[in-house]
Amino acid sequence: MPKGPRQESTLAVATCSSDCKVDQQTKPSGRAVDTAKTARAALGVRAHSGWAALVAVAGPVGSPTVIGRRRVELADPEVPRPVQPYHAAQKLDLKKAKRYIERFADRAKLLANRALREVIDGLREAGYEAVGCGVPIGGRRQAVTLEAALASHPMLHTAEGELFRNALISAGEECGLGVLSIRERELFERGVRELGLSNDALRLRLDELGRPLGPPWGQDQKMAALAAWLTLAASESKPVGCES
Repeated sequence: MPKGPRQESTLAVATCSSDCKVDQQTKPSGRAVDTAKTARAALGVRAHSGWAALVAVAGPVGSPTVIGRRRVELADPEVPRPVQPYHAAQKLDLKKAKRYIERFADRAKLLANRALREVIDGLREAGYEAVGCGVPIGGRRQAVTLEAALASHPMLHTAEGELFRNALISAGEECGLGVLSIRERELFERGVRELGLSNDALRLRLDELGRPLGPPWGQDQKMAALAAWLTLAASESKPVGCES
């Protein structure tokens, strides 16, 4: 099986002396968060096919800090890489393809849910309250049938992207987070408008946010960080909710 990028299986909280590891079997405590004693944090996740880059930020909206990042796996290890469920479903008859995609989507949601709960618990232990989750999404498109998606190569990729993004959105909602869905092509435009920075200044700030952590800090992490930053800003003015 081809090897993927270096994997970060635990949320590395920058303010801790070591990685804040959370037992995979740990469930949310259900304890009420004492907001007077905790700092607000927001998550951002950018989906790929089979995985996502997650970044957590906290602090004043004008000068946030990256407090953690990790790679979120959205498919089981035994699934061949690259993870392309709609491509795989092309080889099946329509009825079997429908069942295969449904099972794959359900599993992606479960894995995303587990990962976000681990992150939220890890942040809570480090003194942060997760107040929302930003998810860059694709543009609007007309709904198509599974049969039509399987018959078009471009639609295969579009459908796969939506499957994994929807898994992250669903997980955020099930974890009790307000989810801010932002069209990816509008992400930097919204950052400039809502954060009061020029385009160049915003890109420089995103570069600087990841410097204390070191690599990986590429486009995926920067876009996840910006989604988290916008979510943190939105949480200060109103409850975070879905946008399109």
